[in-house]
Amino acid sequence: DLSTRTTRDVRAMPVRIRLARFGRKNAPHYRVYVADSRAPRDGKHVEIVGHYDPVAHVDGHKHVGLNIERIKYWLSVGAQPSDTVARLLGQAGVLPALPRRRGGGEVRGFAASASASVGE
Repeated sequence: DLSTRTTRDVRAMPVRIRLARFGRKNAPHYRVYVADSRAPRDGKHVEIVGHYDPVAHVDGHKHVGLNIERIKYWLSVGAQPSDTVARLLGQAGVLPALPRRRGGGEVRGFAASASASVGE
């Protein structure tokens, strides 16, 4: 039946906003893109929505370019950002800023309250 097949094909795919690595060895450069979550890191994408250069330039800044309008659209239709992209979007003011992590990978303030409640 054609109507059943069309419904199955149009079904929402799990969409992620994440980074794809470009550049050369020891000089990474990333594109921020929207893709099916099942696609490989540098594989097929739906749309490129920005770029990120994590290496600090002479001015001491890491350069980020984001198409905020398109990112807001993708977030409104249910796209989930990766942890790194969520951090970048938080710094850009698109999403609420995530709490910073310590060296041990624990969220500041969370580990202390969790261990205090367990010890009591």
